[in-house]
Amino acid sequence: MIEGMRKLWQPCTTRSSPLFLFIFFLFTAALIFSTRFFDTTEILSNLPFHSLPPPQNHTKLNIPVNCTAYGNIGTCPSNHSTAYNPYLDQDRPLSPTCPEYFRWIYEDLKPWAQTGVTRDMVERAESMGLANFRLVIVKGKAYVEYYRHSFQTRDIFTLWGILQLLRRYPGRVPDLDLMFNCGDLPIVQSAVFSGPNAPIPPPVFNYCKDNTTLDIVFPDWSFWGWPEIDIKPWTPLLKEIKEGNKMKKWVEREPYAYWKGNSHVTRNRRDLFKCKASLFYDWKARLYAQDWNRAARRGYKRSNLADQCTHRFKIYIEGNAWSVSHKYILSCNSVTLTVKPRYYDFFARGLIPRHHYWPIKVNDKCRSIKYAVDWGNFHQKEAQEIGEQGSKFIEEELKMDYVYDFMLNILIEYAKLLKYKPTIPPRATELCYETMACQADGIAQEFMMESMEKAPTDTVPCTMPPPYNVSSLASFLERKDILIKEVELWEKKYQDNQNWNP
Repeated sequence: MIEGMRKLWQPCTTRSSPLFLFIFFLFTAALIFSTRFFDTTEILSNLPFHSLPPPQNHTKLNIPVNCTAYGNIGTCPSNHSTAYNPYLDQDRPLSPTCPEYFRWIYEDLKPWAQTGVTRDMVERAESMGLANFRLVIVKGKAYVEYYRHSFQTRDIFTLWGILQLLRRYPGRVPDLDLMFNCGDLPIVQSAVFSGPNAPIPPPVFNYCKDNTTLDIVFPDWSFWGWPEIDIKPWTPLLKEIKEGNKMKKWVEREPYAYWKGNSHVTRNRRDLFKCKASLFYDWKARLYAQDWNRAARRGYKRSNLADQCTHRFKIYIEGNAWSVSHKYILSCNSVTLTVKPRYYDFFARGLIPRHHYWPIKVNDKCRSIKYAVDWGNFHQKEAQEIGEQGSKFIEEELKMDYVYDFMLNILIEYAKLLKYKPTIPPRATELCYETMACQADGIAQEFMMESMEKAPTDTVPCTMPPPYNVSSLASFLERKDILIKEVELWEKKYQDNQNWNP
């Protein structure tokens, strides 16, 4: 390197005149002065959008994680980020429209549509104890301030997902400031913030919500892996489940409803176990309690999700709130029997009863499950189509591309609401691949490497569908309600004819 620099300098020092040298050094000094005292990045970030330069094509670099170098310096590299450039969407090639469930982004952000989001609203979430961490993105770099520990590694893998988004879509993620809750239950109660004199609710991101809460729904940590129970990142796991689906055709599968999980977390799940087959009656349900401690001692050999697509019907039932298992169950090509849910994650509101799943009563589970199984085994063509449509939804509309697009679009829409310029909190630390992957070990590090975006994508994000208006949203919800009530009517007629009294 030094020898090469010497060769470059030699022609100038041996053949140049004194006047030329004087002009050269004067020019060099001016150049050094200008780069020392003017930060062009800072200047550009303060210009209005129409003054920004047009986007440049990103060089697709495969940026490695150098844990050895990180161990020596202990800080994040400075060249792995790209500041927000709104011109990236100009003259971009046509992209497909995002799935229908993306329209709920507007609904989740509606509480702040008129007022916007102030710094005080955001920080109030921390003072009220509603957040596990605060995430700030400034000029393409992510910073986190932790408030309280989350269960297992939910916060770690959620933040890992944010880093993948920044690498996948450099320059597309705007500056933002948000609070995140990593618990099972949604936490912003709408009743507390209703009424003429009620304060505006603090915006808090979470994994799920119900009709009584105002949390902003975001993809959960398990899309990048769940190391504590050895569930792989979504992309390789979905591939394995698709292969598992080929092992048995639907008509060759066990003609029963299957469920396996932790039965002790809620009364709802304990009630499900009343539907186990007995010497006196068979509710057509095959139910198995999952002991995760025992499964861990066995190395999760009997907990492989790809090996659990062996029944024609699979049951989805909530735990403390929504369950991560929802996407795994739907992906099996089996008919998903969904016990009426209270909570929903970011994609579940796009599912249609009798098209993607079969609805099950929450207060009469056993008879409802038996009817669904009997109906499906008698109407095999229709039942098989429901199973295939549920699986198709997961494969095509919940592939990882759309998970990242949902993240990107909800962060863009949220950032539009901010009434202030985000700044890095004094107690925040910078996030980068090195600070996370290099400090992880074992299966956690393995999952991070497996789910890592190694370079920016060549594709552009999908195009957001328009928001619902009052009538279109009411019509959508009414359609779902009618389909569920029709199933309940069929079920009642069937039970009346059977004269059930087990």
